[in-house]
Amino acid sequence: MKTRVLSLLLATATLAAADPYEDYVKSSPDFRPVKQDPAMLLAAFPSWTYMPWTYQWHIGYTEESGKWTTETGYNGAFIDRDDISGNGSPTGKLDWINRFHLRFYVDHAADKGLLHLWDGNDVKPHLDELHSTGIRPVPLNAAALATMKGHLEKNISAVKSSPFRAAYALDDEPSWGHFVHPTMWQITDDKAAFPKFLHDIYGENPPEHPAWISYEDLREKLPTWDISTFDASPLMDQWTFNDTHWANTLGTLTQYANTLDPATPCGLVGGQSPSPFGGYDYARLLRKIQFIEAYNLGSSQSIIRSFNPGNAIPAVTTHFHQSSDDDLWQIWYYLAQGNRGHIGWVEQWFDGKTPKPFHQEISPALKEAGEKIGPLMSGAEWIHDGVAIYYSHPSVQLGWILDAEAHRKTWTNRNDDHRLASSVHVRKAWENMLRDSGIQFSHISYIDTIQKGIPAEYKVLILPATLCLSDAEARQIRAFCEKGGTVIADYLPGVWDQHGKGRGKGVLDDMFGIAHPATLGPRDIFGETLWCENDQDANYSWKTYRELLTNANTSLKADSGFHKAVRNLPTEHSGDFGKGKAILMNLSPQWYNAYRSESAEASMKRKTFISHILAAGVRTTVRLKGAGEKEHGYEITRWQKPATKDQPAKEMLFLIHNPETTGDSLGGGNSSGLKTATIPVTLQFAAPVKNLHDERSGKDLGTGTEFTLDWKQNEALVLSH
Repeated sequence: MKTRVLSLLLATATLAAADPYEDYVKSSPDFRPVKQDPAMLLAAFPSWTYMPWTYQWHIGYTEESGKWTTETGYNGAFIDRDDISGNGSPTGKLDWINRFHLRFYVDHAADKGLLHLWDGNDVKPHLDELHSTGIRPVPLNAAALATMKGHLEKNISAVKSSPFRAAYALDDEPSWGHFVHPTMWQITDDKAAFPKFLHDIYGENPPEHPAWISYEDLREKLPTWDISTFDASPLMDQWTFNDTHWANTLGTLTQYANTLDPATPCGLVGGQSPSPFGGYDYARLLRKIQFIEAYNLGSSQSIIRSFNPGNAIPAVTTHFHQSSDDDLWQIWYYLAQGNRGHIGWVEQWFDGKTPKPFHQEISPALKEAGEKIGPLMSGAEWIHDGVAIYYSHPSVQLGWILDAEAHRKTWTNRNDDHRLASSVHVRKAWENMLRDSGIQFSHISYIDTIQKGIPAEYKVLILPATLCLSDAEARQIRAFCEKGGTVIADYLPGVWDQHGKGRGKGVLDDMFGIAHPATLGPRDIFGETLWCENDQDANYSWKTYRELLTNANTSLKADSGFHKAVRNLPTEHSGDFGKGKAILMNLSPQWYNAYRSESAEASMKRKTFISHILAAGVRTTVRLKGAGEKEHGYEITRWQKPATKDQPAKEMLFLIHNPETTGDSLGGGNSSGLKTATIPVTLQFAAPVKNLHDERSGKDLGTGTEFTLDWKQNEALVLSH
C-alpha cells in the first residue's frame, strides 16, 4: 500500500514538474514585481490626500486660492505635462504647491498619445483599426520605450526638487487599445515576440497560430461547438500576449522612473474595469506599478485592495461632484475600503471665481479624513473573515467571448462591459452576498494560487464563473480542499483550460463528484440558445437588474430563485473531498443583484449560497443587531494597524453604507440609492471587545459585546480597539 501511495505521489510530482505553464508562472519575469517597498510607498501618501485635477480651476494659483484650498481641506494637487515648459522648467504652479504644502502627482509623465491613443470622438475614424488584426498604430517597441523614457526624464527632473511629490502617472486612461473597447490588433510590431510568448506558456511544442485573428473568426462557430470541440485559444492567447507585453512595458517604465527618482512611486491613473481588453488584468498589472487611480467599475476597488501587499501601494479614486451627500459618502466609503485619497474632477466647482456652497458643506469631512483618520489608516492591513474569491482572468476573457455572441456582427459596438459582463455581475453578487451577511473577503489570483497555493488562513474558496482553470491551478485548489478547506463553485468550473479550450471533462469534476459531459453545448445550459445567462444584446441598455435577468430570458429558475446553469445536472451538489468539502451550486448568483436592490426581505434569498459558507465554520465578527430595511445595505470593514514604537497595535472598524455605484470608462464611483438618514444602531460583536474607542468623536465606549451609537448613513462610524 505504501509503495502504491509513494508511486502516486511521485507521479503527481513529475506531472507538476513537467507542466510548462506552471513553470512559466512560477519563474517568468512576466510575473516578477517591480520594487514595492512599503516604507517608500507609505511615505508618498502619509495620509488621505485629495488632489484636484484643475480643469476649470477658475481661481488661479494665488495666495488667496492657496489659503482657500488648504482651509477647505483640499490637501493635494496635480501637475500636468502642460505645467512644464518645453525646456523642462516647472511653471509657477509648482511654487504655489510648495508654498502651501500640497502633495501632488504628475499626470502624463510619459506623455500622451503613446499609452493612451485617442480622446473622445477622435476615436471614431479609427474604429476599423481597433477591430482589425493589424498592429497597434503606436507599436509598443524599443522606439516607443525610448520616447517615453525621454518624457519621464524631462517631467521628473522638473519636479523632483519638491518635497511634496507623491506619484508619477505614466498616463491617464492608458490602454493597449482604446479604454476597454473590443480591440483585436497586436500590441507590438516585434515579429519574434508572440512566438516566444507561445513557447513560454506552452513549452517545447506550442500550437501553431498561423494568423492573428479577430473575434469574428470565432463568433459563428459558437452555436455549433460543444465542449469537446470548443477552442478559443487562438484569440485568448493573443489577448494574454497583449496583456503581458503591456504589463511588462509599464513595469519597465516604472523601474526607469525609479532610477530618476527612487523616492516616488510610479503608476497610472484612469484605471478601467477588469477586461479582456486594454491591459486590465489586475493580477498582472498590480505587480508592475507602484501607484494607481482606478474607477470603481467591475469590482476594481476590492480587487486592487486584495492584490496590494499590505495595502502599501497608494490606490486612489476619481471624485465627481454629484451632491454634498454623495461627496461625503465617497470620502468615507473609499477611505473605509483602504483608498488613500481622491483625484477630483474640478468641473462646475465655481461661480466665476466664487467657490460653490458645497465645498463648505463637505469641508469638515475633508479635513477629518486628511488630518485625523487618514494618518491612522497608513500601514493598516485588511482583515477578512476567512473567505477568498477567486480571480481568473482567462475566465474574464472567455466570459466576454460567450457574452458577445448575442450581438452577432454588432459586437464591434459593445462598450460599457462593466454593465454587461457576466463575470462582473457574478462577482458582484458574491461580494454583496458576503458583505450583506457581515462577512468580509479577499480576492486571490490565479498567479498567487499557482505560485504559493491557497493560504491556510482561508476556510472557504469561492469560484465565481470560473470557467477556465489550468492544471496547475486545479492541483492547488484540490490540495486546499483535501487539507480541510471548502470550495464552492457556482457553475461550469474549469470546463475550459486557461487558453479557452474545452476539456473532455471539468478539471475539478472529480473533486466535486459530478460530470460535465464533453457534449455539453448551449442547448444544455441556461436558456438553451446562448452560452451565457442572458441575452446582452436585447438588454444592452437595461435599467434594472430584474429587467436584465428577465427580458428575452428563458433560463430555468430553480426553487431557490436563481437561474440553473446546466439543465440536466443537480443543484447544490455537495460532497467530501479529503478533509474538506466541495460544493457545486450549478446556479448563477446574478439574481442576487436584483433581490438586493429591491428590499432587505428579498435579499435574504442569499441564504441559498451563504448557508454553505456558514457550514464551513465562517463566522461574522461584528454585525448590526436586528438590522432590517432601514439598515439594509450596510457594510463593516476592519483593518489591523500594526504596533509602532509609540503606539500598540489596534483594530480599526468602519460602518458604512454600500449602495449601487455608477460610472463609465471616463470615471466612476458615485452612489445610486444612497441613504442619508441618521439612525440608532447597535453593533454586536461575537466576542467581548476591550476599550472600544470612537475615533471621530474621541469618546471611549468601554468594554462589551454590544454598543449603541447614532450613524449618519452617508458617513462612517470609525471605531478602534
